[in-house]
Amino acid sequence: MRDKEEKPVDGGRRTWLVATTVVGGFGGVATVIPFVGSFAPSAKAKAAGAPVEVDISSLKPGDMMTVAWRGKPVWIINRTEEQLADIKKADNEVADPKSKLEFSMPLPEYCNNEFRSRPDHKNIFVAVAVCTHLGCTPTPRFQEGPQPNLPDNWPGGFLCPCHGSTYDLAGRVFKNKPAPQNLDVPPYMFTSETQLVIGRDEKGEA
Repeated sequence: MRDKEEKPVDGGRRTWLVATTVVGGFGGVATVIPFVGSFAPSAKAKAAGAPVEVDISSLKPGDMMTVAWRGKPVWIINRTEEQLADIKKADNEVADPKSKLEFSMPLPEYCNNEFRSRPDHKNIFVAVAVCTHLGCTPTPRFQEGPQPNLPDNWPGGFLCPCHGSTYDLAGRVFKNKPAPQNLDVPPYMFTSETQLVIGRDEKGEA
């Protein structure tokens, strides 16, 4: 009788020991998974730094579109011949006409020209839409001539609503403004006549 009574007790102990071991095992796994997972970048982190492919087939002359890259707005503008001519007119009015002063990234070599764009697509302007003064986003003011908060000889460009810095249609800051540098031009390349990639060029990813 005593043997029969001890068996359930031993079985219960075994069950308790097994359950404790299993729970402990799960606890160990639950502790390890977040630790190991912390080494892998999140999807959000990957998206923030990954190159961005853009279809510009619907971007008509004079139009602008905005995309996000690395958490910042990036403009893509299809400049007209008249707007390209206005850039030349502004050479003597901007503080750094040849973009010798870097802001947060170097100007790509292929954009080191008067239009700050690729020579084979000089009409397409790509720029990070972050004012080089305190980081506000400038607003497009493409229309020429006098208008609120702009000079009477305004050639068209961008106005920062925070402190009044102005940029021409190549993202060059005008003289005597709070912003000290021109707008950044990110690395980019065309994969076709209507597709471009921001954040990657012939040298690789930025």
